[in-house]
Amino acid sequence: MIEAGCDEAGRGCLAGPVVAAAVILPKKYRHKKLTDSKQLTREEREELRVDIQRDALCWAVAEVDHSEIDKINILNASFKAMHLALDKLFMVPDLILIDGNRFKPYKEIKHECIIKGDGKYLSIAAASVLAKTYRDDMMNSLAKQFSGYGWETNVGYPTIEHREGIRQLGITPYHRRSFTLLPDQLELFPD
Repeated sequence: MIEAGCDEAGRGCLAGPVVAAAVILPKKYRHKKLTDSKQLTREEREELRVDIQRDALCWAVAEVDHSEIDKINILNASFKAMHLALDKLFMVPDLILIDGNRFKPYKEIKHECIIKGDGKYLSIAAASVLAKTYRDDMMNSLAKQFSGYGWETNVGYPTIEHREGIRQLGITPYHRRSFTLLPDQLELFPD
């Protein structure tokens, strides 16, 4: 049975695309360091990316941009990015392993949703590494064009630095307009 692991990166970001990867690893594949990309350093992810791209039977990465996210919402955009990544695979899997608890069926292929799947299945962990490194590269490149938001470190996530950049500089063409970019905050002062 051919299993493809699927995961995405950038769902909770305020700017940039959502990126998904699909990876088919050899049967009984092992790797000492491969785990959920969020538990790895940037350097470890970069090293693993090379190993995954070399060792996988096939892999693919796809993205859905910020304007499409605004049109169809982030959940549908995540599913669409996963479908696009699966479309690019040159092998057809018998089973798709999805990180998370929801997925929109892909063609007639059976799928299983696994909560925290990137810590349980190497193919999902591999997909999480590829999606994250691909997206980080994109956001690092955009950070050179749009300084002041901290994208070179926060890659579009809602950090204090990113929100301060939005306050000071306004939004860029890459910000997701359907997201709450600056939440209304209640100022609390001690008596």
